[in-house]
Amino acid sequence: MRNETREAKLEALEERIVRSVEELVSGDDWRQAMEFAARFRSRSFNNTLLIWAQHLEAYEQGRVPTPTPTWVAGFQDWKKMGRWAEAGGGYEIRAPVRVRFATATPKDPASWRRLAKGQSPRPGEVVQRRVVNVVPAHVWDGSRTHGAELPELPSPKLLEGEAPAGLWEGLATQVESLGYEVLRMPDSDAIRGANGMTDYETRQVLVRTGMDPAAQVKTLAHELGHVRLHGPNQQDARQHRGIGEVEAESLALMIAAAHGMDTSDYTIPYVAGWAANVDGKDPVQVIRDTGEKVRRTATEVLSQLDTIQLGNGNPVSLRIDGPEHAGPEHPGPEHPVPEQTAGRTPLPERELRRVQAVPGRGL
Repeated sequence: MRNETREAKLEALEERIVRSVEELVSGDDWRQAMEFAARFRSRSFNNTLLIWAQHLEAYEQGRVPTPTPTWVAGFQDWKKMGRWAEAGGGYEIRAPVRVRFATATPKDPASWRRLAKGQSPRPGEVVQRRVVNVVPAHVWDGSRTHGAELPELPSPKLLEGEAPAGLWEGLATQVESLGYEVLRMPDSDAIRGANGMTDYETRQVLVRTGMDPAAQVKTLAHELGHVRLHGPNQQDARQHRGIGEVEAESLALMIAAAHGMDTSDYTIPYVAGWAANVDGKDPVQVIRDTGEKVRRTATEVLSQLDTIQLGNGNPVSLRIDGPEHAGPEHPGPEHPVPEQTAGRTPLPERELRRVQAVPGRGL
């Protein structure tokens, strides 16, 4: 009976995710979804949709004071913060259940063995945690908890047209680490009038200088998206140019939103247009896959930047050095936490040689 109840809840959550995806119709709908995902980027895209929908419903019913959550965490995480979650006030999400596997020969897929709870690996073995199941879980908005004072939410202050300190340098370092040269181009004609361009043949990323610093850094973030997601080895992505542009622009939007930058100037095509452009794939699944791909990439990019950013939605991230995890289905012992491993790390103007390139609109 317990398994049947769990499956019924998971099925209901799946239906809610699909409904939320189907409501992403206009480009502005997508922009708002990406902004929300940037604020709660430690959660999967599916879970951000679930939190977004349930919180908005709670706001419309007068149960929470603001239309957007400030912090969202599981029962045990709030407990670590000295706060207590209200009974019945949580939002249902889908939480992965991870277990440990060990092996002395990690390159051999058949050699991995599952460790029992509390079991230690043998000397010389490598340990990894893998998702083996998904279960319903609850998280609470900070307004539905009480107790110790909440940490102050990071809030970068930017003037109009100003770029966050260190963001250009950090993004450029990441581009260069992938084997590309970053060039600032004073002549927009050299890049076909675009704000930016990624040239895969010469391995150059070009950004037009005749824009304010904020526009330049957003364009560089857009081109970093092309470098990471649409290189020569990503043939499937390059075959669907419309989705490629959506992915790059969405990544730039999430990076900008995470730094408190104005994102109202981002223009995303109508969702139905690009989501239906992949042959043989359900548009709803295309949207979900795209959202998760962008969220995962943005999280990786942001984790490598030494810049002042908005929080990731989890208050524990400001006080406890460890990955985020959801609370249990009901208050009590929490679900398995991803294992912490040692050494984990939560980037001259010149004449352009004209070759075949993929322009990126940037802004």
